[in-house]
Amino acid sequence: MKKKFLGLICAVCCFLSPLRADEGMLIPLVIKAFESDMQARGMKLTAEQIYSVNQASLKDAILQFGGGCTAELVSSQGLLLTNHHCGYSQIQSHSSLEHDYLKNGFWAKDKKDELANPGLTAMRIVRIEDVTSLVLTNASGKNDQAIINQNIANLVKKAVEGTHFEAEVKAFDYGNAYYLMVKEVFKDIRFVGTPPNSIGKFGGDTDNWVWPRHTGDFSVFRIYVGKDNKPAPYAADNIPYTPIQYLNISFKDRKEGDFTMVYGFPGVTEQHVVSEYLKFIVERERPARIAMRDESLEAIGKGMKSSDLIRIQYSAKQASIANAWKKWIGQVEGLKNLDGVTVKQKYEAAYKAEAGTKPEWKKYADALDSLNHWVKINAMKEFRYSMGVEYFAVGPEFFKLIKSSNDLFNANKVLTPEQIEAEKNKLLASARYFFKNYNPDVDKAIFSALTERYQKEEATYNKNWNLVKVAELTKNIYTSSIYTDSSRFYKFVRSFSQKSLKKLAKDPGYAMYQTYYPCFVDEVIPAYKKYQSKISSLMQIYVEGKYVMFPKDKHWPDANSTLRITYGQLEGSSPVDGMAYTEHTTLDGILAKNATGNPDFELLPRMVELAQARNYGAYGQDGELWVCFTGSNHTTGGNSGSPVLDENGHLMGLNFDRSWESTMSDYLFDPDRCRNIVVDIRYVLWVMDIYSGAKHLVDEMNLIKTPSGR
Repeated sequence: MKKKFLGLICAVCCFLSPLRADEGMLIPLVIKAFESDMQARGMKLTAEQIYSVNQASLKDAILQFGGGCTAELVSSQGLLLTNHHCGYSQIQSHSSLEHDYLKNGFWAKDKKDELANPGLTAMRIVRIEDVTSLVLTNASGKNDQAIINQNIANLVKKAVEGTHFEAEVKAFDYGNAYYLMVKEVFKDIRFVGTPPNSIGKFGGDTDNWVWPRHTGDFSVFRIYVGKDNKPAPYAADNIPYTPIQYLNISFKDRKEGDFTMVYGFPGVTEQHVVSEYLKFIVERERPARIAMRDESLEAIGKGMKSSDLIRIQYSAKQASIANAWKKWIGQVEGLKNLDGVTVKQKYEAAYKAEAGTKPEWKKYADALDSLNHWVKINAMKEFRYSMGVEYFAVGPEFFKLIKSSNDLFNANKVLTPEQIEAEKNKLLASARYFFKNYNPDVDKAIFSALTERYQKEEATYNKNWNLVKVAELTKNIYTSSIYTDSSRFYKFVRSFSQKSLKKLAKDPGYAMYQTYYPCFVDEVIPAYKKYQSKISSLMQIYVEGKYVMFPKDKHWPDANSTLRITYGQLEGSSPVDGMAYTEHTTLDGILAKNATGNPDFELLPRMVELAQARNYGAYGQDGELWVCFTGSNHTTGGNSGSPVLDENGHLMGLNFDRSWESTMSDYLFDPDRCRNIVVDIRYVLWVMDIYSGAKHLVDEMNLIKTPSGR
């Protein structure tokens, strides 16, 4: 078994070696195999400086922020940089009409002014181990889940024994490989500063996923720890974290062709999906989800324009919904322009032809045929699931309040008087936060539009679905339900007893939810899981066939929120005939966009004054102030906030987006079109120092100004 395991490692490295620098998301553990190629492209680091478990390395400065973004340490005092949109929910939660940090920005003048964020975490990878052979020990095969799960549990327990670390084992390539991730999770992350929305969200939905870009997409946090420098829950006397590694700042001039490396936690890619699935995504699933979000965004947009309070309440929600919405629009357009389904079909024809050359490879062709057939006849199971997610998880907000009240309002659970009182207090606390950011008129508009659309879709597949009169139901819920009015809700909770459950059953919001949500939970979700389980087992064989039959092709494991590296160069693009994009934008472009009068390009007076005066301080280059630049690095969601590093491993900027033409890269990567978008670190520091007067934060960092990186 050991020999087979070592052979697999060698084979994987060989498979990966021909990989182009601008495609693929590499596991840091195998970065040694790419050291020579990276150095040939200009890198001056060694693999050991990038990833090591025996000494401090760049990986120790890279953290997963909040579970869905990336951040990087940039000072010896635990200072953390990430994107503005990654910290947006924290910025919004600290904002009010009296302290409108969304509109005006915020900068803590001293550490005592830095703001706590309950529940926010930042995670550092301690080490990564290939444990494939250990996970499969004594297993009858790759799908012997009982043995595999037990082996994983044993590995995790052993990995963290006697430490303060956490660990998990994650499957790669649909269970063809497994890696152990040992993690250090920090639990006291404080908000340090943010530019105003007119910088951090400059361009709004108009520019989202678009190049040229001029968005100062950054925010600043700090890690606090106990006196022993180890993670600890929030406490007033916690101290700033002293990291074992932090990033120096690349302050030298940039030019097209410079080496770039992105180090972060990309979320999800699906490069291996078959042609029928891609067709389903392009023609059915994405358009339907886009239409659902069209409705929500229209309702939220009207509300936000009507009052500053609603703008503050819904800024983070609107940004979250809109981000995927516009990405999906670009994704569909890009896949159509590339004729992605045909690209997949041509590859599949070659795959089947190769599988026909050896009898033992027939299983690979069979798996491919089964995948396309399974998707073709069962894709509606995923469609129903996607629609349910859009409706119950993303749609009307009072659904969330109903879910959070289940521990108290549960007829199948008999509570003691003491337990009832405890649950009341817990529910009232969460409800206060809910209603702080809730507007019933906005929610009413969302409910009306989405219920109309959702029930028509669901009735297509569910013959038992009872179509309701949406207008009448909407009126009843928003005029009398306890869930759509804070006064009604607080009164009901405070006076709650077991007898109140009979009254609750008549509540129109609760009754509606209890009628339709169980169908989603008891019917749609199990059917979707069964559908996905079949796909996963077939994909395991299909992907194995790629490695076995095409050892010289480009192979890399799909992103799965684990630490990855991608490298390329600073460069522009020509995504369509007759169009050429330069590699960077400047402050001049901000003024030009502002002059159009589009509200997404609105600026506060200070930005106009500084830009017109060309007051760049020490942060300019050749009479310009770079704002953003593009690179040929393969990124996806989760890479938001990732450091973009130069040849010396110094911080050039923060990755925050892809171009419109690149959003298809989750399924198909085109090196001629796909570009990641980066906010230049010099612009970030200019905003902190010159614009905001927060030079004390810049002074914490180590700025490297010489071309040699010294």
